[in-house]
Amino acid sequence: MYFLEIAIFRVAQHQPDRFRDFGSWPIVPVVRGRSVSALLLALVLAACGGGSHSRAIVKPSSSSTTVDSGGATSTTKAGKKPTKKAKKPAKATATTTLKRTGATTPGTTHGTTPPATNPPATSPPTSPPVTPPGLPNLASVHIHLGTVVSGLSSPVAVAWRKNDSKMYVAQQGGTIVAVSGSHVVNTVLTLAVSGGNEQGILGIAFSSDGTKLYVDYTDVAGNSHVNEFQMVGNVAKNGRQVLYQAQPFSNHNGGQLIFGTDGYLYIGFGDGGGGGDPQGNGQKLNTWLGKILRINPAKNGAAAYSVPSSNPFVGQAGKKPEIWAYGLRNPWRFSFDIGTGDMWIGDVGQDNYEEIDWAHAGMGGVNWGWNRREALHPYNGGAQPSNGRNPVIEKSHNNGYCAIIGGYVYRGSAIPALRGVYVFGDDCRNNLTGAVGSNGRIVSQRDLGPTVDQLTSFGQDLSGNLYAISRTGTIYKILAG
Repeated sequence: MYFLEIAIFRVAQHQPDRFRDFGSWPIVPVVRGRSVSALLLALVLAACGGGSHSRAIVKPSSSSTTVDSGGATSTTKAGKKPTKKAKKPAKATATTTLKRTGATTPGTTHGTTPPATNPPATSPPTSPPVTPPGLPNLASVHIHLGTVVSGLSSPVAVAWRKNDSKMYVAQQGGTIVAVSGSHVVNTVLTLAVSGGNEQGILGIAFSSDGTKLYVDYTDVAGNSHVNEFQMVGNVAKNGRQVLYQAQPFSNHNGGQLIFGTDGYLYIGFGDGGGGGDPQGNGQKLNTWLGKILRINPAKNGAAAYSVPSSNPFVGQAGKKPEIWAYGLRNPWRFSFDIGTGDMWIGDVGQDNYEEIDWAHAGMGGVNWGWNRREALHPYNGGAQPSNGRNPVIEKSHNNGYCAIIGGYVYRGSAIPALRGVYVFGDDCRNNLTGAVGSNGRIVSQRDLGPTVDQLTSFGQDLSGNLYAISRTGTIYKILAG
């Protein structure tokens, strides 16, 4: 097996695009270097009081926890997952200010026109930032993972219905199942899907009243659909197509579905794939590829859906009115802070960098720069678009990252120290990371301790609790302690 891992790693070095995106073989990070000198450096920093970043390596809880889908927990010493070796400490992360001026939805209070030029990225800090008073203190956050359910087949997304304690799980291979306690109780829906690494069922969401299920999937030909189904008991029936998007390549299909705090459905599409966005879709406004869309999915007369009049490109010739944000490579997972309405986007990078984007509530029409920029850097010599905006977090592949997995801002009540912290991860690096934002910039971040092998996604239930999903078939709940 070791020689197989080395062979795959060699291919990853010479053909990096095959291994950059969600779903890439998890074996690659196993053989990435972890130097003893880097670990010693982390220990020296800790001894010298190196601030929040010096506490990036946290000893996991010595107990294991089982959580049923209704939230009950039990803790035992048995069945503990073996502790992994400490990861290589990450280098200081560049941050940039996200000002409220810039591209906006008409009528919002965040400004009226994009800035003429994008503010330059700040230099990496020479010392770890100090969290301002009143914000979450990451040093006081202590969490562990409780197993909700295991034995699933490549789970990639979860959702909850109003007045229903069950967890609904999308399995990439074509089924959606309902979980109660720690067991699958029924199959909700089965679809014929394509079987590529970034294909299949990719996202699910329920309407606010729980009567409709929306599913994003690729059909057997590899093209994307967003379909609506009526919930009849615990089964989804009577499907109708809401959106259809032909896909030029098999990768970068996006797939996230989520209802925003404004009640509209947001849909993520990647740039169409092929490596480097060869069609330039990220910057084109006449295609949905490389975008996040915003629609009202309810049928509108003969139309399958309607477009909110407040969308930024409504009524503009040659521009798709459904577009909410653009300049994205593969926004695999994005979410809304249910406390503020702000949008957080995990956009999977190309060869070198991953990024997290942050847009304040109501800020539509933002250009995140792809394919002229990869995070904070020019891509293939590209210049920053005049209305481009930088990410607030950049992560380098040199530090073990390969495919960022966007998460959620925690707003639950069970872990007070975690409230207001944005939790995210990466498909290769496995660590769960917390970040604290203030006034449009990240003021502190650190690894929170737990790791999830082959992390594919996060979920948030109706009470604000967070969940981490492993492609190995296990879903975990984030718990205090």
